[in-house]
Amino acid sequence: MRMVRRKKGNKIYFYLQHSFRKQGKVKTVERYLGKAEELSDKDMKIKIQEMADEILKESKGGLYKKLDKIKENFQKEWKKIPESAKKKELEEIAIAFTYNTNAIEGSTITLEETREIIHDKMSPNKPLKDVKETEAHSRVFLNILNKKEEISSELLLKWHKEIFGETKEDIAGRYRDYLVRVGPYLAPDWQEVAKMMNELIRFIKKNRKLNPVELSARTHYKFEKIHPFGDGNGRIGRLLMNQILWHSGYPAIIIEYKKRRAYYRSLQKNEEGFVSYFIRRYLSIHKRRYS
Repeated sequence: MRMVRRKKGNKIYFYLQHSFRKQGKVKTVERYLGKAEELSDKDMKIKIQEMADEILKESKGGLYKKLDKIKENFQKEWKKIPESAKKKELEEIAIAFTYNTNAIEGSTITLEETREIIHDKMSPNKPLKDVKETEAHSRVFLNILNKKEEISSELLLKWHKEIFGETKEDIAGRYRDYLVRVGPYLAPDWQEVAKMMNELIRFIKKNRKLNPVELSARTHYKFEKIHPFGDGNGRIGRLLMNQILWHSGYPAIIIEYKKRRAYYRSLQKNEEGFVSYFIRRYLSIHKRRYS
């Protein structure tokens, strides 16, 4: 999205322009903002935001229809599954999700070993830390799927405490009180973390009318940029996005370990870049539910 400046005679006019791909063709949408002399900086910002929302809504219209179809068909499928079989299905989702989310963070536990730990209650010959975090993560994830709870700082701290309470006792269940760097990215000052997390919770509550897939993407991006914990931010962030999806009637998304590089690259983009990646990935994973 960009602002276009055009001069006609002695007057300057501003337009907002956005290009997007639709049915294999690039389509450009343009909105008139106003004359330069008529727009104060404040008026310009307000108009840009209003028109940006309008343009994005138009460009995403087809995507939202596909997302709605995914939800509709997923709900039809889920209702057909007998209650006795749903428990097994949830366990399979937990196994795949737990393996991938932990592997992204460096866990040595394989997919089959994850199944042994969660389903068979067997412990492989791997570091105890990895085994304990696998057990704890699957319990937290299954609790999230089975019970809808209001998203709050207290809830996120509880998840963190339950997952890392036995392996990272010094930081489990509390926001960081020191600076952290993630590659080249320097996370916000720790003194701002509590305030920023409260703002994030308010953002989630205020934007419940957003499509849940978009809301989960924006929430995940904002959470990872805050990086509120000393460790485990990726895992808590991916739990949070799936809490939003699942309790809005949408199927979960699993960021696969083998696709982690694209995921990391998207997090290095701005928010709109990450949202675009996330929605495309979600549509790709659940393509059979809308095509």
